[in-house]
Amino acid sequence: MLEEVERWLTDRSWSAADRPLDQLLDRKRAAGTTVSVVLPALDEEATVGAIVETIRRELMEDLPVPLVDELVVVDSGSGDRTAEVAAKAGARVVHRDEILPRIPAVPGKGEVLWRSLLVTGGDVVCFVDADLRDFSASFVSGIVGPLLTDPDVQFVKAMYDRPLGDAPGQGGRVTELVARPLLNLHWPQLAGFVQPLGGEYAVRRSLLERLPFPVGYGVELGLLVDALHTVGLDALAQVDVGVRLHRHQGGQALGRMAAAIYRTAQVRLSRGHLVRPELTQFERGPEGFVPRTYPVDTEERPPMADVEEYALRDVA
Repeated sequence: MLEEVERWLTDRSWSAADRPLDQLLDRKRAAGTTVSVVLPALDEEATVGAIVETIRRELMEDLPVPLVDELVVVDSGSGDRTAEVAAKAGARVVHRDEILPRIPAVPGKGEVLWRSLLVTGGDVVCFVDADLRDFSASFVSGIVGPLLTDPDVQFVKAMYDRPLGDAPGQGGRVTELVARPLLNLHWPQLAGFVQPLGGEYAVRRSLLERLPFPVGYGVELGLLVDALHTVGLDALAQVDVGVRLHRHQGGQALGRMAAAIYRTAQVRLSRGHLVRPELTQFERGPEGFVPRTYPVDTEERPPMADVEEYALRDVA
């Protein structure tokens, strides 16, 4: 590990308990910083309501000043009751296709995160996945905390244990098999991040609006790498928020995620183009193995600061 990273681990890795909520509220009130929380959601009716309720109860209501100023669920075409459950729990629900209709939406998590910048106004934007179980408000307060207390910090990732079933620490398979090797080999300054692909992170809007967004699963790696090149390692940090429980993907879905992440890394290494940006996987059928070919996410959205509608919007 680079000496720079060893120092960074000491100086820029914290626990959520290091910054009590009353301290954060005092700093937020003094600075006038506003915070938006965004939950990208696709068929998450089983979990999204509890997450929204926890954030509202512990970080918005009955406080001298709310830690979270707006809570938005961006629904990317759910076929279940995700939107209804989220709204009933107290979130503002916006449908992906209603945001920036001039540019037709494409499937993908990164697409939803990128569009969310147009329907939120916080100085700090905090992303939280909508499939978390046993959700704790420290997932939000922990990663927002450094941005309220340290003006030099601009991008904060959550770190946590990720059990797989009953096996502790066995989650994050794409992280260990794909993302971590890529980062260590090509961007060793980022080798200290425990959960580089985690979906919980908070970023100053002034940085987010300058970054391109891969439209699919590569968004977390892409934002992290581009943030490093834009603001430097000392502006990045991570906070331990405990344990993350969520719905795990099957092996083939993980393969598609891995391909998109590899593609995102390749673009950043060469800014070139794959000859054949597809991934073929195999499923056993009645007569043997059947090939299934899927496109690999190759499209990226430009920095939001370059989008005309963003410059003209009325930020509340």
